[in-house]
Amino acid sequence: MQPLPPIKSAYNRLLSLDFMRGLIMVLLALESTGLYEYLSQWSEGTFANSVMQQFFHHPWHGLHFWDLVQPAFMFMAGVAMAYSLHKQKQLGLSWSQSFTKTLRRCWWLFFWGVFDYAVTKEGLKFWLWDVLTQLSFTTLVAFLIFNWSYTAQALVCVGLLLLTEGLYRFTHVPNFDQPFTNQHNFGNYVDLKLMNYINPDGWVAINCIPTAVHTIAGAMVGKMLLSNRSKKLQPILISAAICLIAGFALDWANITPIIKRIATTSFTLASLGWVLLILAACYWWIDIKDHRKYLTFFLIIGTNSLFIYLFFEIVGHRWFTEYITFIVTHLFDYLHTPEMLGLIVAALTVFALEWSLCYWLYRKKIFFKL
Repeated sequence: MQPLPPIKSAYNRLLSLDFMRGLIMVLLALESTGLYEYLSQWSEGTFANSVMQQFFHHPWHGLHFWDLVQPAFMFMAGVAMAYSLHKQKQLGLSWSQSFTKTLRRCWWLFFWGVFDYAVTKEGLKFWLWDVLTQLSFTTLVAFLIFNWSYTAQALVCVGLLLLTEGLYRFTHVPNFDQPFTNQHNFGNYVDLKLMNYINPDGWVAINCIPTAVHTIAGAMVGKMLLSNRSKKLQPILISAAICLIAGFALDWANITPIIKRIATTSFTLASLGWVLLILAACYWWIDIKDHRKYLTFFLIIGTNSLFIYLFFEIVGHRWFTEYITFIVTHLFDYLHTPEMLGLIVAALTVFALEWSLCYWLYRKKIFFKL
C-alpha cells in the first residue's frame, strides 16, 4: 500500500464525525459478514458469549449496544446536514436551492432503501424498513425546521414523541390495540395497510416518526458546534444526561418500555443520550485534544459509507459474502481445521476485501454521494 495523504477535515468538517461514521460502517460491515454470529456460536457457555450478545438487537424489551447503531447513523446524518448546509450557505446557495438538493437526496435515499429489500426469493417486495428509507423521511423533516430556534426544534421533537405515544396508545384498532406487544401494535397495523405484510421480527415503518428526533438532534448539535468556537461540551453532556434519565425513567416506571424494534419514546430518548455521549467523547478526544493517530483505517470506509453499505447489503448479501466464504472454508477443509475457525477467517477475509475496495476508491478520490 502507498502512504496515505495527511488526514484533513474538509470545509471545516468534524473529524470526529468522520471517525464515528467510519466506526459505524466497520461494525455494520463486520456484521454483514456473519462474524458476530460465528463468534457467538463459538463462545457459547462462556462469559464471552454474553459480551457477544451486545452485538445483536435485543429481542424486544431492553437495550443492547447494537441497538444504538441506527440511532447513531440517523444522528450523524443530522450533524453532517448542518455542516453541509453551512457550506452551501458559504457558496451562496439560496434556501430553495438547498431544498431542491435535499429533496433529491431524500428521493435517492428512499429509492435505495426500497431497492435494498425489494429482491427476495419470493419475488419483488415493497418494504419500508431499511435505514435509508427511514432516513429519507427524517432528513426532510430535519431540513424543514433547520433554521428554527433550538427551542422550536426541541418542541418539534417532543411533539413527534407525543404523536408516537398517541398512535400506539389511543388508536384502538381491533387486534392491533396492544401498544407494546409484538405483532399486535399500531405499527404492525400500518405495515399491513402499506405493505400487506407484518415483519415477523417486529420492525415497523412508522419508526421514522420517533427516529426523526435523532436526525433533528444531530442537526441541532451540528449547528451548535459550528457556532461554538470555544468548543465547550457542556450543552451536549447536559442534553445527554437529560435524555438518559428521561428514557430510562419512563422504562423503570413502567410507563413506556424501551423497545428498539418499534422505537418507543423511552428507547428514542435513551439511545439519543448514549449517542450524544459517544459524540462528545469522540469530539473531545479528536477535535479538542487533536489525537489523530490510527483514524485512517476508519476514515477510508467512512468516506464512502453509502457505497459500502449498499455493497454489503445488496452485492455482499446476495453473492460476494457467500462466494468468498465458500472458497475460504473449503481451503481450510484441506488443512483439517475446525469448521468454525474457517468461517471466522472467511468473514474477516470478506471484510478485508471490502475495506480494500474502499481503500482503492479513497486512493482514486472516488466518493459516492447523494
